[in-house]
Amino acid sequence: MHHFHYVNNELYCENIPVSKVAGEVGTPFYIYPHATLLRHFRVFDQAFSGIKHITCFSVKSNSNLAVLRLFAREGGGADIVSGGELFRTLKAGVNPKKIVYSGIGKKAEEIEYALKSDILMFNVESEQELLKLNEVAERIGKKAGTAIRVNPDVDPKTHPYISTGLKENKFGIDINDAPRIYLAASKMKHIQVAGISCHIGSQLTETSPFIDAIRKLKKLVQILKDTGVNIQYLDLGGGLGIIYDREEPPHPKEYGSAVKDELGLSGLTLIFEPGRVITGNAGILVTKVVYTKFASQKRFFIVDSGMNDLMRPSIYNSFHAVQPVTLSNRQKVKADIVGPICESGDFFAKNREMDSFEPGDLIAIMSAGAYGFSMSSNYNSRPRPCEVMVRDDQFYIIRERETYEDLVRGEVIPDFLMENE
Repeated sequence: MHHFHYVNNELYCENIPVSKVAGEVGTPFYIYPHATLLRHFRVFDQAFSGIKHITCFSVKSNSNLAVLRLFAREGGGADIVSGGELFRTLKAGVNPKKIVYSGIGKKAEEIEYALKSDILMFNVESEQELLKLNEVAERIGKKAGTAIRVNPDVDPKTHPYISTGLKENKFGIDINDAPRIYLAASKMKHIQVAGISCHIGSQLTETSPFIDAIRKLKKLVQILKDTGVNIQYLDLGGGLGIIYDREEPPHPKEYGSAVKDELGLSGLTLIFEPGRVITGNAGILVTKVVYTKFASQKRFFIVDSGMNDLMRPSIYNSFHAVQPVTLSNRQKVKADIVGPICESGDFFAKNREMDSFEPGDLIAIMSAGAYGFSMSSNYNSRPRPCEVMVRDDQFYIIRERETYEDLVRGEVIPDFLMENE
């Protein structure tokens, strides 16, 4: 499945044993099969064939340059939320005219950088941001392609931390206030009203919330048209879910068909911002058992990776399947897989049935290709792991493992602290 499969009891990534990679790069590490990334991007993009659209990969989900480059070669764009992500996408060769800039806290210098880079569009999230965008564009003699991110108050039926389209969420502008703000934007000399943006949440497993949002957006498009504001782009965001455990998300073809049926021949160019649905199941985190431990009738497998490498279980209580890299006939036991971080929330699996692992065994944490490395940190002064891409029977290190020297790069002890008391 997803180009992770067993051959003679050994877990392979495409045509190379995961244990072979571990032996050469050490643990922990992230590994991505090129074939899965390519297939997932193409399946999603082709789901909207026949209508004008741009597939703008959500950089926050996996920001590695090699991954971004792969999608750029397929004609993909990028959904960014920071100046740093803009730098990455340009470095990877993404066409600036396929870049949309989302996020609620864009700073003036980031706006200027994006304007000078000639990106397609800013997804504006507040009235103050709109004024700042016009101000910066005027200062440097540019006109900013602009969409306003509207909040349609649609329940995405997902985890509350990744729900973004309800009235209580911090994102976007109330859809009822949008006509007034669009009219104001259309009168600003350095704003080019281009589209409407909407993103209701992440890890959605039904099409109905998307369709509910589209219906509200269609009404807004007509209201704006009646007031002389014409919309060219409709950015429907991302959010399509994947299977981590027992979820049953719609296939991209089903989602694409539902969107096409609802919009018909609207003439709008659609923008999609998929992230997890492309990379989530196209990556695993490989870690090694360091110790086993029994405490108060509780069994722990302590591994060399931690919540600093993959935060999702800790912050969302998210499920990630765990698989042995080498299959064995050992008995199944109930145990926790925990890391070395000094936090009780440092775990990958709790009270779950799994193989009776021993020190030195390799474990694959599945479905870690999205919001894995991109959310990692150096907490507890731990160097971040390396990332590897596999193509057929060859692997390539696409990010080197950090060193201790990397941990202190940029830090300086001032002279007065170097003096003897």
